Amino acid sequence: MLMMPRKVKFRRQQRGSNRGIAVRGSEIAFGDYALKITDRGLLSSRQLESARKAIMHETKRGGKLWIRVFPDKPIAKKANETRMGSGKAPTDHYAAVAKPGKIVFELAGVTQEVAKRAFYKASAKLPLKTKFLSRE
Repeated sequence: MLMMPRKVKFRRQQRGSNRGIAVRGSEIAFGDYALKITDRGLLSSRQLESARKAIMHETKRGGKLWIRVFPDKPIAKKANETRMGSGKAPTDHYAAVAKPGKIVFELAGVTQEVAKRAFYKASAKLPLKTKFLSRE
């Protein structure tokens, strides 16, 4: 099931900038192991769901998983071979803004080897560089 907001105040949003580093959500809060973003960009709801599935498959649905980002930014996309103008395109999908240092997933209740392997598989599904963290 893809993540998206239930209700939005505005259907479309301006692009804006993705500058700076993540201050909030940059430390492990719930689990023992975490997957941290070291790049900047957007994570679509499809990519997040694919990574979540990879983690659940690798952990054999053991342990507890926290998703620390939510795709709430509407991304508009015009159809192919459409002429310029005629207003802004309808919302195509939703994405989460990812800044360097942001923790995307946290995992608890599994061994470090299992967590490392699961996050390695998940990082292959994401378009940004990631780093494995463990609680010291």
